[in-house]
Amino acid sequence: MNTVEQCGSKVNEGWPAPAKLNLFLHITGQRADGYHLLQTVFQLLDFGDEIFFEKCDSAAIELLNPLPGVNPENDLVVRAARLLQCETGSRSGARIRVKKRIPMGAGLGGGSSDAATTLCALNDLWDTRFTLDDLSELGGRLGADVPAFVYGQTAWAEGVGEVLTPIELADAWYVVITPPISVSTEEIFLAKELTRDCQPITIPDFFSVPVVNVCEPVVRKKYPLVGDVLDWLNAGHRGMFAPGARLTGTGSSIFAAFSDLTAAKRVCSQIPRDWPFFLAKGISQSPLHERLEPN
Repeated sequence: MNTVEQCGSKVNEGWPAPAKLNLFLHITGQRADGYHLLQTVFQLLDFGDEIFFEKCDSAAIELLNPLPGVNPENDLVVRAARLLQCETGSRSGARIRVKKRIPMGAGLGGGSSDAATTLCALNDLWDTRFTLDDLSELGGRLGADVPAFVYGQTAWAEGVGEVLTPIELADAWYVVITPPISVSTEEIFLAKELTRDCQPITIPDFFSVPVVNVCEPVVRKKYPLVGDVLDWLNAGHRGMFAPGARLTGTGSSIFAAFSDLTAAKRVCSQIPRDWPFFLAKGISQSPLHERLEPN
């Protein structure tokens, strides 16, 4: 993702915004304000969006390629830039262009990752000198997943997703299928049948006891195509077999992990043409932090 492009009169290298997977998702309770308490593992991927920033002398924030049907002022990238401006008192602005690769509304964290990259990149470009803890606090105001992308490590997450512990995982390749449907996160979390009383587990438990995504049965019921993809990956196709296929977040993306790249590529070769997919490797640290200068 380190392509170099012209932006205005300057050469501007893109800033990476990686996708993530929820390797499992347990809900252990619900706060009085309605937020769900959860346990999950955020697995970062070597696949994601790329964002280009051009610093401006004025305080204007301009998104050069708004998403179709989305008011730019509501875009998380613009909101992140304005929030950093407000909290730091910076008089700088930016022209921003997002090269989208992460499917929208797929449970892959695209919007949250874009917001985190915007906070980190503009903090660097504007020399506002906020720490990662400062940026994480700002990110938490934008969305529960944003702090995980600010810290930029594959991590065990608790609370509403803001209590993070770095975790080391075995190397794996992930086949990620995103069926052409849109799943409503709000609908899934409001569903009466959603399990909200999972017994809390520990990090060692994650490696030794069965874990699930509690959203999966609800999404299967409301969105049958998700169930079709899960069943296809789990049961195999033309002799293929991909054990442990699982929904990420509330979907609609489904993934399966492979320790062998060749096996992962074989499964990719059999995926039906009308099911968009990508193949990515799990990474322990975000490439975003390779761009940041040491504090």
